Amino acid sequence: MTSAPARYIPAKTRSDIWSERTEHGASGRRYYDSRLGVDVVRILPGDYQVTAEDMGLVTTLGSCVSACIRDVVMGIGGINHFMLPESELSSGNIHSARYGSYAMEVLVNELLKQGASRRNLEAKVFGGANVLRSITSADVGMRNAEFVREYLANEQISIVAEDLGDTCPRKIIFFPKTGRVLVMRLATALNRAELDAERLYQESLRSKPVGGDIELFD
Repeated sequence: MTSAPARYIPAKTRSDIWSERTEHGASGRRYYDSRLGVDVVRILPGDYQVTAEDMGLVTTLGSCVSACIRDVVMGIGGINHFMLPESELSSGNIHSARYGSYAMEVLVNELLKQGASRRNLEAKVFGGANVLRSITSADVGMRNAEFVREYLANEQISIVAEDLGDTCPRKIIFFPKTGRVLVMRLATALNRAELDAERLYQESLRSKPVGGDIELFD
């Protein structure tokens, strides 16, 4: 029998503690979420995070894709957030977590560096929606989804859950210690600021190239 969706309401109290965090890849904000009862790190586009802590990793996805990968024995896990499968600019630097080909490699390597074993890795993948009209013709979301599936198959990392494609953005919270993932499908109009951030990020790639179960919540 399927359990009822968990309800999540973002904490907005003055007791929430915010701080900058750069350890193990994250450049977003870390804060204590009193509703979840754990620290949470917000993962930005082109970012990644690996941790063995009992905490949450949160990000919002439009056409971008995130892979949540963990060692099921050690409880070490991480997440990335990439916009394009590979650099399409000959002058661009492919060694950037904005591109899936590098974002996946750096995430797996960081997991292994922190003590994870490749044979114990499993993945859950999310995103790849067609939400940005400026890049609809390129169907970036579908390409991202195809890329992450192919990459993980080649690396022999099993995908145990996924929520890819469609036309709606998603907010996800990944708990590396347990592998639990909360997924919220978002109404585009209610999340315009975050989608605009993704659109601007996508545009910057062109103009400035650089040298275990899923739970729905609302």
